[in-house]
Amino acid sequence: MINIAAPVIDSEERRAVNEVIESGMLAQGPKVAELEKSWAEYCGVKHALAVNSGTAAIHCALYAAGVKEGDEVITTPYSFIATINPILMLGAHPVLVDIDEETFNIDTSKIEAAITEKTKAIVPVDLYGQPCDWAELQEIAKKHDLKIIEDACQAIGAEYQGVKAGALGDFGCFSLYATKNIMCGEGGVVTTNSDEAAAAVRSFRQHGMVAPYEYADLGYNYRMSDLHGSIAVEQLKKVASFTKKRQENAHKLDRALMNIQGITIPTISNNRTHVYHQYTILLDKGIKRDEFIAGLREKGVGAGIYYPKPLHIYPHIAKLGYKVGDFPVAEDLAARVVSLPVHPKVTDEDIEVIAAAIKESINGQ
Repeated sequence: MINIAAPVIDSEERRAVNEVIESGMLAQGPKVAELEKSWAEYCGVKHALAVNSGTAAIHCALYAAGVKEGDEVITTPYSFIATINPILMLGAHPVLVDIDEETFNIDTSKIEAAITEKTKAIVPVDLYGQPCDWAELQEIAKKHDLKIIEDACQAIGAEYQGVKAGALGDFGCFSLYATKNIMCGEGGVVTTNSDEAAAAVRSFRQHGMVAPYEYADLGYNYRMSDLHGSIAVEQLKKVASFTKKRQENAHKLDRALMNIQGITIPTISNNRTHVYHQYTILLDKGIKRDEFIAGLREKGVGAGIYYPKPLHIYPHIAKLGYKVGDFPVAEDLAARVVSLPVHPKVTDEDIEVIAAAIKESINGQ
């Protein structure tokens, strides 16, 4: 089976973990500090703060941005649930804006209509590894004095007009979950250029602590361990090669699939790079997705659906007043997306198998 995801773990990661075990410093320590320094340098920002998940990263960033109960935060209805849950965890209200049908990212032309006097921030998602329309986002945020928390959990290494993901908003949030482009099993990172915001994240990730056993506010145990940090340090060193391989595989798939009827291959907008956390095709209406995916799997090709439902469909979000039909683009695309393997372990022979399986599965309908 050609799996949809396959972490690359080599001798460097194993050696780094063993060194941490032998050191006896298993909790947050020098390896996390090394990761934070390297990550900040890579993204071109002043601060990078390591936490234990992408969810924690978004929660920390929202807190540091001053989001509180009763505030409104604009975001997309089409992402992983961790984009929206931290908004709710702070008692704020997620205000959803439909997506662009080509990039799957938030439709920036619809954001201003959603802004009210209660709006505090925008959380755009660089979905699948392609940055949003950041020029428009930055202009809107400046005009309305809003903070931008960039959900770059799928976009390490992506760029918009030469600026890396994580340096495009007031905060950048990353995930190091096991299937991400680089990973450490579980982990996350917050980036920012603000000294004050960085201090707030450091406190929030450690129970609200501002000095030993001095607590200024409610906080959480969101710290990353050195075990995880040691893996992340080694993975970050490989991000360029991993990204290059994903992009090469994606471009090979583009060429292999571009003339197959019944599907639309990914679109890359101008002035940005795509790092292909997911290579997501769109099935034409009328093609039965479950049968299509079953056909791929019979031929040894793993496939995924990211994501099968827009967020406003889930009960704890729907009860805020949302209903089916509110976001027609997100709802339509959610019913037709299929993601295919492009991770660094995918070979040229695998690309041929994937393309042939898609053609057969389409023709079988």
